[in-house]
Amino acid sequence: MPRRQPSSARLASRVASLQSSFVGLVFCALTWCAVLPAAVASEARNTPIVQAIASQRDAVVNIHGQKVITSADTDEPKRVNGMGTGAIIDSRGYVVTNYHVVEGVERIEVTLASGATTSAKLISHDLRTDLAIIKISPPHQLQVVRIGTSSDLMIGETVLALGNAYGYEHTVTRGIVSALHRSVEVSRTQRYDDLVQTDASINPGNSGGPLLNIDGEMIGVNVAVRAGAQGIGFAIPVDKVLEVVSELLSVERLDHTWHGIVARRDQQGGAVVTTVHRASPAEQVGVRAGDRIVRIGNSMVASQLDIERALLGRKAGERVNVEVVRAGGAEQIELPLAQLRSDAVSPEERCWRELGLRLEPMSSVRVRQLQNRYRGGLEVIEVRPDGPADEQGIQSGDILVGLHVWETIRPENVTYVLDRAQQECFGPLKFYVLRGRETLFGHLTWDTIRR
Repeated sequence: MPRRQPSSARLASRVASLQSSFVGLVFCALTWCAVLPAAVASEARNTPIVQAIASQRDAVVNIHGQKVITSADTDEPKRVNGMGTGAIIDSRGYVVTNYHVVEGVERIEVTLASGATTSAKLISHDLRTDLAIIKISPPHQLQVVRIGTSSDLMIGETVLALGNAYGYEHTVTRGIVSALHRSVEVSRTQRYDDLVQTDASINPGNSGGPLLNIDGEMIGVNVAVRAGAQGIGFAIPVDKVLEVVSELLSVERLDHTWHGIVARRDQQGGAVVTTVHRASPAEQVGVRAGDRIVRIGNSMVASQLDIERALLGRKAGERVNVEVVRAGGAEQIELPLAQLRSDAVSPEERCWRELGLRLEPMSSVRVRQLQNRYRGGLEVIEVRPDGPADEQGIQSGDILVGLHVWETIRPENVTYVLDRAQQECFGPLKFYVLRGRETLFGHLTWDTIRR
């Protein structure tokens, strides 16, 4: 029998039914592809490396800017684009980076992980370690990088570099710790000591960014690459970074206030007080060496940097609650901040802290007997090991006769030069010393401040 043709209504019904079934199948297939495999894959793909980067990405910024350089061939100034990376160390917008990233940059531009771009200003820097603090003004509090320790680094352990490689923002590279305690000389004026060597790709633009361990903790600040080499990069160990940044971000330096506490990190948590400066606010309220500071105000404390951050921005005379642990028990102390007076630290003490020199005036008669071109000088009584003067070869018995363009007859002459150098951002200070009848000279990195 001939097959009966379906009616138009019946045909439309069947087509609608098939379309509905097809859509249902497609929807189920898409749902299966989008949900089931992703759920299974996430467990395998969400590795510790992925988690480490995800946890710290928002604490890393990219830095751009232009600077004017002079070509050695033509002596003509030209503008060049610079780039680098930074790690946020305080939620109010303080960022640590390399000084060479921002040195001479007219307008520092910072891009956050969100893509928002803002300007920054240079707050403080340390020439010897090539570290600097820049400050942005965010509309909200920022995520702070998680800080680890470099004291227990293991050769061969996995490390991650996160930064602005070749201008590609938030680039991630992976490697291992290749070696420790490396020394690298990158120019006639810049040498790095005690660096972490890694084979994680450290490219131009990575400078100033964090080197992370597998737990997502910053264990170094990327600083240098070996020209022409592959798989060789270097980072400043984070313990050294903490030491320097604590000084660059200190309330003495930024707010001109004073507390008098020097502390170190403690394995039990908190920061153990190692020194309390004489006649300081801390000494007056009973803080003493051996106290373990665990909280200042509402901030938990684990290092000297945490102490400075907790007190930064507070006014002289303001009293801050400090929780310390003594003999197993917690005590509460109200610590007042004091205004840092110009005479709070003697010139002699500043010479020791900032240059690593104990100096005593020498009579002009004795100096002229050695070299009649000088009106006087300061005899070097002691040189602090590993201090700026020691690194430049200054010895006990030398006579300091000049700094920069000024003579040094009294300790006050030295502090005058240091103040001028800080205010006007001098580079390394040229020094002149008499050794016997011979005049020697060199350059001191004056901003290695040890207040």
